[in-house]
Amino acid sequence: MSLLPLYRKLALKYHPERNKESGAPDRFTQIAEAYDVLSDGKKKAVFDQFGEEGLKKGVPHGDDHTEAWTHGYTFHGDAFKVFSEFFGGENPFSEWYDRRDGELDMGFGGLHGRGRRQQDSPIERDLYLTLEEIYHGCIKKMKISRRVMNEDGHTSSIRDKILTITVKPGWKSGTKITFAKEGDQGPNTIPADIVFILKDKPHTRFERVQNDLIYTATIQLGEALTGCNVKIQTLDNRELNIPINEIITHGYQKKVLNEGMKISNPKDSSKLYGDLYIKFNIVFPQSLTPEKKQLIKAALL
Repeated sequence: MSLLPLYRKLALKYHPERNKESGAPDRFTQIAEAYDVLSDGKKKAVFDQFGEEGLKKGVPHGDDHTEAWTHGYTFHGDAFKVFSEFFGGENPFSEWYDRRDGELDMGFGGLHGRGRRQQDSPIERDLYLTLEEIYHGCIKKMKISRRVMNEDGHTSSIRDKILTITVKPGWKSGTKITFAKEGDQGPNTIPADIVFILKDKPHTRFERVQNDLIYTATIQLGEALTGCNVKIQTLDNRELNIPINEIITHGYQKKVLNEGMKISNPKDSSKLYGDLYIKFNIVFPQSLTPEKKQLIKAALL
């Protein structure tokens, strides 16, 4: 068992507020002292090479062994300080704890409630998708690099990980996909959640508003007055041919039912798609011949 879970297990077992045996306080202090040494790379190196005597008396240096390169180690004696720094609280036992089969349930992040280790703030990243990807749904694999604790419990390394996002058809812009505790690991913190926020990529034909799609058709003035057909390629590669028989005035929109974005969680089984709204950009002629002006006057005035 590595150092962190071993200290956690023994410190909880012999904590004087929980263990009322006469030898528990001394055992609790010994455990804290061992953790204080083994969690420090330099102290651990001295202890591994020279043992407890070398650690506490200092290690001789040089050929004549007359000079010590380390001062003798003395434990500060505050086992409760070690405990509170490890679990992230001043007095973790003061109010919040629960029991499971006679053991304190520490979870991943220490004691529940007051005194728990604090979780790092969420790491948010935008995830830009095309409207086609959102319409059909897709799978995105996101590579992240994060700091991971090594087996020794006090060193860490950078490792890559692939997070898989299954995008459901019709997800709205702003949808958040959360990967709990996938941030950097540390001995005294809870890893941050990684959150991807869905964003629409700009599209060449459509703009999305909630579940509806907006399409802007460019037509000539004559078509606005006499009618026309608007051809639109949909997100699933169909071609719509929409007849416009009304006179198109400023601000006019044509609504085409059920030709918008898929609805991710439809409340009504009869309404699975949003609607398509056609806006119009009317192009006026740069000039007219006198003859055409007379014809327009005769027709309109």
